[in-house]
Amino acid sequence: MKPLKVALLGCGVVGSQVIRLMREQADDLAARIGAPLELAGVAVRRIGRKRDVEVPADLLTTDAEALVTRDDVDIVVEVIGGIEPARTLILAAMAKGKAVVTANKALLAEDGATIHAGGGDLYYEASVAGAIPLLRPLRESLAGDHVKRVLGIVNGTTNYILDKMDTTGMSFTDALEEAQSLGYAEADPTADVEGFDAAAKAAILASLAFHSRVTAADVHREGITEITAADVASAKAMGYVIKLLAICAKSDDGRSIGVRVHPAMIPRTHPLAGVREAYNAVFVEAESAGQLMFYGKGAGGAPTASAVLGDIVAVARNRLAGTRGPEESTYAELAVHPMGQTITRCHVALDVADKPGVLARVAEEFAKHDVSIQTVRQEGHGDDAQLVIVTHRATDAALTATIEGLRELDIVRAVASVMRVEGDD
Repeated sequence: MKPLKVALLGCGVVGSQVIRLMREQADDLAARIGAPLELAGVAVRRIGRKRDVEVPADLLTTDAEALVTRDDVDIVVEVIGGIEPARTLILAAMAKGKAVVTANKALLAEDGATIHAGGGDLYYEASVAGAIPLLRPLRESLAGDHVKRVLGIVNGTTNYILDKMDTTGMSFTDALEEAQSLGYAEADPTADVEGFDAAAKAAILASLAFHSRVTAADVHREGITEITAADVASAKAMGYVIKLLAICAKSDDGRSIGVRVHPAMIPRTHPLAGVREAYNAVFVEAESAGQLMFYGKGAGGAPTASAVLGDIVAVARNRLAGTRGPEESTYAELAVHPMGQTITRCHVALDVADKPGVLARVAEEFAKHDVSIQTVRQEGHGDDAQLVIVTHRATDAALTATIEGLRELDIVRAVASVMRVEGDD
């Protein structure tokens, strides 16, 4: 049959692996699709730059817009990232009737509504968890179910750092430097360690899971830069491990959703506690299906390219059949409620004066805000002591007010650590 022509935007770590896989698996891909794939062109910033894969000079171009609007191009694959020019190029391709495959989480999380409104066949499995098949199960396999919660580790860089802090006692700075030396973290790691990357992914997951439009701006975000070796050691002593979690959940009344990214303590018996190094894992809890877990490599050139190729096969099949994949589903129109309304638990470490009546005054402050204490442990002796308190479930607003009240008490010398607790309710 006539080949389906693919225009590739970007030839970096992921783009070069897409080209390699298209070449190595050409016969299998053709058999699975029903027609061969042919690389029509590769848009790059600099023609003469050395690349991980050899690309014939006549396929390279710096005119990306001309490439994506060519009449003979069937599928456009965008792996350049960022908002612009990716948005303009994708919309130009869709306006010309092209199918689009993208790995661009930032664009989808910031302006997914505009991209979906472009009218083309759109697939983006690689945007959230690399090689892990996650979005298509949410978008298609669970279309007949009601998802209640999505909980997981969606950023490999932060998971590597926290894992090293837990297993070796490293400081945050040392663990970050090791991650950078191994290529797990960028020279500027802000997007990862401050939670921006995970927040974009959480927005995409929540949009699909709850059939509502969620953007990155809707996501409550906290990073891991303030986590210390002492925090990690304290968690370990209590049988917990600290992970950066993306949590998307319906409210108890089902009228709103909470979408958040922040570090949290989870029990070492929880399956997510065993997710090591730069791996990702996501729990999906649905009404009928129950708990499902997706685990694997969440980043890297070859794993991400695997997800991109899967999407290319899907849109190619659709094109031959004259159909398209599922369109954006936002019929539920659930609002994202403020973080203060989220129900959670908290671990608090207080440096206090070691004298009679201290615990009673601390407990009184918790009671003042209707926050119930689950456990209390005291460490230290002499004039100084540390109270380690874990609460029962309460609204995040009540927990925050309690912490602020504790800071004002004359018996509290410092609030040494505050960490949410998840995964054991």
